[in-house]
Amino acid sequence: MGKYGEEGDRLIFKILNSGEKVKKADLAALEKNDLKQFSNSLSEKALRYDLTVPFARFVAQHQNELVFPFRRFQIQNVWRADRPQHGRFQEFTQCDADIVGEKSLYQEVEMLQLYDTVFTKLGLTGVTLKINNRKILAGIAALLDASDRLVPFTVSLDKLDKIGREGVEKELLGKGFDPEALARLAPLFELEGTADEKLNTLASLLETSEVGQEGIAEIQFILTQLKSNPLAAAVDLNVTLARGLDYYTGLIVEVAAPEGVKMGSIGGGGRYDDLTSSFGLKDKSGIGISFGFDRIGLVLEELDLYPNTVHSPTQLLVSQFEPAANPWSLQLIHQLREAGMAAEFYPTTAKFKKQLSYANQKQIPWVVICAIQEFEQREFVLKNMTTGEESRHSMDVAFSVIQNELLG
Repeated sequence: MGKYGEEGDRLIFKILNSGEKVKKADLAALEKNDLKQFSNSLSEKALRYDLTVPFARFVAQHQNELVFPFRRFQIQNVWRADRPQHGRFQEFTQCDADIVGEKSLYQEVEMLQLYDTVFTKLGLTGVTLKINNRKILAGIAALLDASDRLVPFTVSLDKLDKIGREGVEKELLGKGFDPEALARLAPLFELEGTADEKLNTLASLLETSEVGQEGIAEIQFILTQLKSNPLAAAVDLNVTLARGLDYYTGLIVEVAAPEGVKMGSIGGGGRYDDLTSSFGLKDKSGIGISFGFDRIGLVLEELDLYPNTVHSPTQLLVSQFEPAANPWSLQLIHQLREAGMAAEFYPTTAKFKKQLSYANQKQIPWVVICAIQEFEQREFVLKNMTTGEESRHSMDVAFSVIQNELLG
């Protein structure tokens, strides 16, 4: 609790206390209608909200066993107490990559390159890597005379894509921000041009903010490195990008799906300094990014980018017509699987048309046929489902014939 921001904490799936622990319920809070306090008194555990905070705990716990900088990737399910809708799930899979132990900005460059490499290999062109720096946001908060209110400021700013400029300003006013100070935000909402042009405007706007200038310098360094090593993905400096998680301290990044695809971010991450101090290990900076596995899957499906090999990894179907041939069929399948080939045995003596239809629907390229006539002659037919060609062979050489055909 307290690491994901006010809104993030509300989305934590809490596990209800049981047994004697139920007696810890704060009934006085319920009577006062303090539902947050009452809810917290009912629960001491929760389902995993993300992979980063548990990872920080792991690093602290195993600090004497790890070699820093320590790199890891992790793929696991996480849970959010959110309203299910398209692209938004209560349970989903995150794929994280992190480096802990150094503050070098070259690691930021590496993470952006990792995003680019993965999306390129998936054939997912047109993604945009939106970047910002939490220090720039801190400088903007100082511009509003609200340095001590960075968290509520970034929480509202992060909703810009959903509720628009007017919605953000209305929410900030509702949180007690000064209307005259909010007027200073106008240049940010109207910021346009190249990344360099945006940085120049920011440098002028935040000229009196030391932390803001530091954030600008960090973004400039990253962009300079990417000019020498260009990415296939577009990189966009978005100074209103905030990401609601409280533990970010430097670069923040969010991956937008290709234009025309209705989907929220399909990845995000950033630099987090000293997150491990919550678990007793100080001065261990880290940076990490996350891929939204389920959302990326939906985007690939919408754009028809799944390769055919994903639909059916089965290379060969051994049909079943003559029960007496089944021992030979099972032995053949065992040999093929031992050799690394994916083979299936049709489980019943269904009609010929049904078994071939099954192979077609699963896009299985080869079928072995051994009906009563073939079995009596100790032969089998190998059918190429792509061309329709058939060839007849002795059952004794089935393995070598199929191996030659399938493996070339």
